[in-house]
Formats: sequence, structure tokens, C-alpha cells
Amino acid sequence: MPTAAHFFYIPGVLLLGIVIGWILGSRAAADAYAAQMRRASARSKVPESHRSPPERSPGSGSED
Repeated sequence: MPTAAHFFYIPGVLLLGIVIGWILGSRAAADAYAAQMRRASARSKVPESHRSPPERSPGSGSED
């Protein structure tokens, strides 16, 4: 039979894991957003004549 400490320890560890995951996840999302903005900023600085055409996925568009 588990002791009364388990009723505090297990939920406490779960809550701690959720908090740590929340913090790490928000940092990762912020870093990904910043990287996306840097790529968009760098792309907007490249002249139109030097840009490569957008890549097409295999199933997109019409094939005549």
C-alpha cells in the first residue's frame, strides 16, 4: 500500500514536469518564430532577379 507521501510526491513531480515542458516548449517556439522571421527578412532583401522560382510539390498543379 502506498504511503501518504505518494499522494503529494507523484502529482508534484508531474506538475514539475509540465512546468518545465511548458517553459522549454515556449522557448523553442519563440526561437522557431525568430528563425522564420530572419529567413523572411533575408529573403525580402534579395533582389527579385536573384531569387529562385518557388519549388512545386509533386502532386500540385496541372500537368498537360
